[in-house]
Amino acid sequence: MAMIDTAQFKKGLKIEIEDQPWEIVDFQHVKPGKGTAFVRTRIKNLLTNNTIDKTFRSGDKVGTPECEEIECAYMYFDGNYHFMNQETFESFDIPPEAVGDNKNFLTENLKVAILMFRGKAIAIELPNFIIAKITFCEPGVAGNTAQGATKLVTVETGYSVQVPLYISETDVLKIDTRDGRYVERVNR
Repeated sequence: MAMIDTAQFKKGLKIEIEDQPWEIVDFQHVKPGKGTAFVRTRIKNLLTNNTIDKTFRSGDKVGTPECEEIECAYMYFDGNYHFMNQETFESFDIPPEAVGDNKNFLTENLKVAILMFRGKAIAIELPNFIIAKITFCEPGVAGNTAQGATKLVTVETGYSVQVPLYISETDVLKIDTRDGRYVERVNR
């Protein structure tokens, strides 16, 4: 197992602590007036999705987990989420717990990266943006639009998002998967 020094910490880095894979969510190098420097981190367990705060002394070393990312395409859902490996064309399924809230953005044939830890799929990484068709759209209500009025629409994945009043049910939307916000209307 490769070792990483605390000086190499960055957001998104995957580390291994006590045989568990973790991802650094946030970190801060602290150099107090007295004593030794340390690194304050917030890390997320990739198996349980629990987030904790942990402090490392400057110069501590942690291991890197034996994780592998596989490029896959989303196929369908039948209680489990089914994906196809883009290199070997093998299909496999992932339980809903490993997919989590990413289910809101899974559209058919969407290319994702599956994170494997010791042969088991533990997480999926979505592209930053998806393109989705609207399936339900409330009618726009005329009135005060000076404040940037919005309405709620539902896209093909079942996800609901606030959009401007001029959006109609025939539109296709670009949605940011990092925060779930509407980005723009897409011309197809």
